[in-house]
Amino acid sequence: MSAIDFSDPATIAFLTEALTAAGVNGLEISQPGGQLRIVVAGKGGARISSTEATPRAPGLAPGSASAVVKAPMAGRFCVEHPASATPQKLPRSVSDADIVGFVGVGHILLPLRAGRSGILTRLIAEPGALVGFGDPLFEIELQS
Repeated sequence: MSAIDFSDPATIAFLTEALTAAGVNGLEISQPGGQLRIVVAGKGGARISSTEATPRAPGLAPGSASAVVKAPMAGRFCVEHPASATPQKLPRSVSDADIVGFVGVGHILLPLRAGRSGILTRLIAEPGALVGFGDPLFEIELQS
């Protein structure tokens, strides 16, 4: 029996659809080569709790701090909703509940919430890129 390829978007889409159909809200699989975590969002979307304080980025004011919004699962990174006609501009102010992008698997889009209030200053991942769980996507300059 061959191992399941958890880096394949079709496999992740299949697992996500199966979890949704079964009413399961998440799954985590660990193996020696890596880890896969799928969280099926409820009505309000998934809140990203995987932000972390990082060293001051170049160009930020002295004494300011930044946080990184990371991918909650593997998929295609989208800055805007595919149906949106208005491109997002950086830098821009965000609150902790603002949706700053999406990770898509098949036709399923998981909204990415800022998780912190501040100024969305930098896009780290390329739009349309295949990202993995925990990959950095955005940088937010925290307001003091």
